[in-house]
Parts: sequence; structure tokens; C-alpha cells
Amino acid sequence: MNKYYKRKIDQELACWASSKERKPLLLRGARQVGKTSAVKHLGEQFKYFVEVDFNERHDVHYLFDGQYSPQEICQMLSVLLHTPIVAGETLLFFDEIQACPQAINRLRYFYEKFPSLHLIAAGSLLEFALETLPSYGVGRIRSIFMYPFSFEEYLWATGNEALAQMINASSPDKPLPIPIHEQALRLLRVFMIIGGMPAVVARYCEDGNLLECQHILSELVHSFRDDFAKYRYRVPSSRIDATFRSIAEQGLGKFVYNRVDTEASTAQIKTAVETLILAGLVYPVTHSSANGIPLGAEINEKYRRMILLDTGLLQRILNLNISEILSSHDVQVVNRGAIAETFVGTELVKAASCYSPYPLYCWHREKTGSNAEVDYVVQLGARIFPIEVKSGSKGSMQSMRLFMDAKQSDKGIRTSLENFSSYEDILVYPLYAIRNIMELSSHF
Repeated sequence: MNKYYKRKIDQELACWASSKERKPLLLRGARQVGKTSAVKHLGEQFKYFVEVDFNERHDVHYLFDGQYSPQEICQMLSVLLHTPIVAGETLLFFDEIQACPQAINRLRYFYEKFPSLHLIAAGSLLEFALETLPSYGVGRIRSIFMYPFSFEEYLWATGNEALAQMINASSPDKPLPIPIHEQALRLLRVFMIIGGMPAVVARYCEDGNLLECQHILSELVHSFRDDFAKYRYRVPSSRIDATFRSIAEQGLGKFVYNRVDTEASTAQIKTAVETLILAGLVYPVTHSSANGIPLGAEINEKYRRMILLDTGLLQRILNLNISEILSSHDVQVVNRGAIAETFVGTELVKAASCYSPYPLYCWHREKTGSNAEVDYVVQLGARIFPIEVKSGSKGSMQSMRLFMDAKQSDKGIRTSLENFSSYEDILVYPLYAIRNIMELSSHF
């Protein structure tokens, strides 16, 4: 049996399992982020674990056509799978549930008629199925969103839990000792290269073989591209593939549709982008005027950056020189392909609540001879903070200053390879401590 590495979602799943007000659970997220492994790990706490893979078990689809009650469905599944399904003793897992849309529609009835049963559903292409089922049971089903390993989870997996605790306890007023800071940076560089996809992290934890990690990343990229054919009813798979690569290649700044494919219409590229977002492979970073909260109230979707869900996949698509990234302190080398910006965005998503997708915002001002852009804008408590990403330890903060002046913001956040610090009205967080930024909300 493959070793299981602790995830943050484990605690949420355990809380759900022990709750008396429990609803059927939909575990959502991109392919290969560890959903099935997390559910199986939770299943070890139960006397019985029953898994139904709807891709493999077409013979059970008929059970969900509406003629059977949840209790009758469980009784027949118990016979077919030779495992008792007993409320309070069994974790029932519907995997790849998008292959059986009628099963998604029946989930609500498990809440209404069999609430004592522990039931989790997941699927690799679940979002596409839910898009066509607007009334699948909102209010009767709970959703939890899962992502690749965060840097903190990577530290846990590699035996660096003590370091993770030290980072979490640090702040601009309480920086890490220099040797500890340098150790964190070394681990960060590796993580930026391999990323947080569970198969890659697990392989690295075996023997630290970066070459093998590269091979697995290549396989993952190919598997995602193979999936594009499943979305072709929306737009030709070749357009999705071209868009996926272009998002990686465009890197910093506004995503430009006409740079993707000269033969494709803008409408097709837009559909391809939305498809990749729906698949969880791409996160949009949308301009907000940021004049007040919520940030989503003043957005302009015509100005969006696009980032991939994982820095490992990004560097593999771009075929970057990983030895340079590992050894160099040069700003440009470390941030080839906008790795630092991608890392920060994905870490913000992972650090937020798992009960709803976390929207990412930026700020952009376009004036003749004076363009300015703040990489990320976040709401922490009732306040708005600009975040500037600097992959090295130096760099101008002119855009942040323009934002702070325009919005009368009294604090800005800079993240870089520097240790925790602060000067004037700028709080400095190392790149390895993005999670700590989200914890600032408790102070305001």
C-alpha cells in the first residue's frame, strides 16, 4: 500500500464525519490532487469502507434511476460489493460520480431519507457534470474543495514539521533565525520545481530524485491534455491545448487572447479558457478597482491574468532549466515563467477556506506613460491589502505605492526571498510564508 501523506483536508473530513448535522459530501477539485486518497484515508477510521467507481461499475447505474430509496440502494450495493453498509459504521464512497449523473441527483435524497449514513462523492470531471445539473441538491449537499499540496503540506511530507511550525509562528515582528530562513528557502526552491501534485511529492519523498519527478510531471501534463478530448463538445481539443500552453507561456501581465492561436476566434479561446478554469487547471486573477469590499463588486473581466494550478506543471510545460533555479539567487532566473507569481496565487487559494473557491484579484492602472499593476489584492478582515511579488530580495515597489496612495491604504505587503521584516508601511513576508498573510485577518 502506498504511503499516505497528511493533508490539511484530513481535519475537515474528520470534522464532517463526527458532525451530527452531516450532509452528503462532494469532494471537488482538479484531477490528481489526491481526492480519492484522502477519502480512503478517512475510510480507515470506519469499520467498513465501500467504494463505488462509476466508471468501472456500469452495472450499478440503474440503481439510481429513481425507483429505489437510498436504503434500498445501499442494501443492493452491499450485496453486490460483499461489504455491509451500516449507518455509523460504513463510509460509502461514490468515485467518478460524474459518469452517473442520476447518482448526483440522488444525493439529496440520502440527506433527506438516510441522513445517518456517511456518504462522500468525488469525480475527476465533476465540475462539468454539475454545470449541467443546476438543481442537484444545493442546501442538502456540502462541498469541499481540494488542491495540490501547499508548501506547508510539502514540509510535513518531507519530515520538516518543526520548520513548518516555526514559519507559522513567525511574523514581520518576529523573523526566523538566518540559518532557518536559508533552510526554508532551499526547500522552497525544490517545491517550486516539483510543485504540489501528490504523485510528484510522493516520488520526491522516496529518494529526492528530481529527474524522476520531471518524468512524472511530463506524464501528468500528457494526461491533462488527453482529457481535453473529453471537453470537445465545448470547443475543439486543439484549441484547449493551445490555450493551456499559451497560459503557461504568457506568464506575467494581462492574458491576451489573440496570442493563443491565429486561426481561432476570440470566442473559441474564451471558451477554452473557461473550460480550463472549470477543470481546475487554471485560476483567473481578475482586476478589481479595490475601492471597497467585497473586492468582487468592482471587477473588470477584460483585464485578467491566468495562472496554472501548480508550479511544477508550469516549469515542465516551459521546459525550464531546474538546476539554474535551484542554485541561483538571481531574480530573473528564479522567476522564469512567472513561477513566483504563480506560487503566490496558488498558495493564497490553498490557504483560504476549503468550503468555497477563493477568487484571486489584482489591480491595474493604465495611463499613458504610466502603467502600474499590483500582483494580488486581498481582503483581510474588513481591510484591503496590496501584495507585490518579488522573486528576489530586491525590487521596486512603485506600483504598490501608487495603489496605496490612490486607495488611502496604510499597509502594503511585499513577498520575496527576504526574511520577515517591515519598513515604513510595508510588511515583508518571505515567499515560503504566504499562508501567514492569510492569518493577518485575525488581527484586523
